[in-house]
Amino acid sequence: MKSIYIKNIAVTTMVLAICLLLLAVSFIGIGRTYLIEDYRRDMNNTAKEVAHTASAVSRVSSLSDWTLGMAITSIAGSTGNHIFITDADGVIVSCSDRFPYCEHIGQTIPEDVLLQMENGTYNQRTSLDGLFPGLRYVAAQRITAETTGAVLGYCFVSSTVSNMLGTWTNYLTWSMLALILVAIVAMLLIIFNTKRMARPLDEMAAASRKFARGDFSPRVKQEFDTTDEMGALIESFNKMADSLEQAEIRRSEFIANISHELRTPMTTIAGFADGILDGTIPPEDEKKYLISIRDETRRLSRLVRSMLSVSRMRSDAADIKRRTSFDLTELILQILLSFESRATKKQLDVDPQLPESHLMVYADKDAITQVVYNLLDNAVKFASPGSCLLIRLYKDADKAYVSIKDHGETIPPDDLPFIFDRFHKSDRSRSVDKEGVGLGLYLVKSIINAHDEDIAVRSEDGLTEFVFTLPLAENQGIKK
Repeated sequence: MKSIYIKNIAVTTMVLAICLLLLAVSFIGIGRTYLIEDYRRDMNNTAKEVAHTASAVSRVSSLSDWTLGMAITSIAGSTGNHIFITDADGVIVSCSDRFPYCEHIGQTIPEDVLLQMENGTYNQRTSLDGLFPGLRYVAAQRITAETTGAVLGYCFVSSTVSNMLGTWTNYLTWSMLALILVAIVAMLLIIFNTKRMARPLDEMAAASRKFARGDFSPRVKQEFDTTDEMGALIESFNKMADSLEQAEIRRSEFIANISHELRTPMTTIAGFADGILDGTIPPEDEKKYLISIRDETRRLSRLVRSMLSVSRMRSDAADIKRRTSFDLTELILQILLSFESRATKKQLDVDPQLPESHLMVYADKDAITQVVYNLLDNAVKFASPGSCLLIRLYKDADKAYVSIKDHGETIPPDDLPFIFDRFHKSDRSRSVDKEGVGLGLYLVKSIINAHDEDIAVRSEDGLTEFVFTLPLAENQGIKK
């Protein structure tokens, strides 16, 4: 089966050949006609000049004078034409051939030709009734006396087509060579450009075959401007490949993580159930182990729900269509209200340092709500009773910054680099949070990263602070 590369070259070559053929035919036809017409105008001008010269000579001599013959021989030599002069009756008395003797001298011009010259000129393609061996272009002019206007004779200027097209033949040869050179250069450019256009398509086909085998690493090299069709196609293909690769990574991570997290509780449940069934566990202890089976089952249920929630929230946060402009100050105040009872119960002093005016950001409101909620939930959970909880919102340059601080147990330095990892729980969280599955901070970082923003954490001397950024709505071309 022919490739698109061969087909494109064949079609383009055919179109180029047709265009060059039409150009050559038009060029030759129009050029030849123009050259002949231009040459005939020169012949007419030559006939007028010779007639004027002959009229001047006739005042002192006859039209057969040898000086006039020398003059027309010289003019004929310089113009490449054949010239002869007749008397008033059409008898040739002077010729540009082999002066002073010529076989044309004494011959008579046909009477019908003379009759056609009543208006003073003659311009035809003729042999003058056998005077010439073949057809020629003939231009003729009457020779009149300057004083009386009487017809003294006629001047005939003739030329063959081959003589008229002598320079045209050379010109045509070089023109055809130029056309051939243009065709060769055009073909080379067509081959180069077609190959360049076909290369990314071949790469896409090869990459697609690898995608089908589960390898999502190949990318198509971008050699085009992204504003044209091929460049946009390559960019879209590579973005699709990135999405597929990320989806495959998330799928693999999901399977690996859930397999790891499910293995322990399922082993525990199976072990206790087998112990009850085979009698290894005494009947009086069965209730205690059944409670353990129930707790592990509930933990499995929470784990599955949390993982599904994380997957959904990550997907929603990456959807640009869900992003809108909203007041981050108002959102934080609403979330703080939901923690009022928990903060009061723990005797926490909540200090919201929020701007007096609205601070508009551009993001997925639901996802950012989850981020602030998770961070505040961690802060309330791990803050020491009676301590201060600080929430600060401010603007710096083109970003909005949210800072959440709590006073409590310091996160170990060894745990800080992994605090946002999936299923990671530090010693601090394990000592307090018995039901956590280690997905809260992972979800927070995933949402912030999906917005192309950053989140950082520091913990020292009992003070832990999380800070994240969001884009301002005013920098997205959105009115407040």
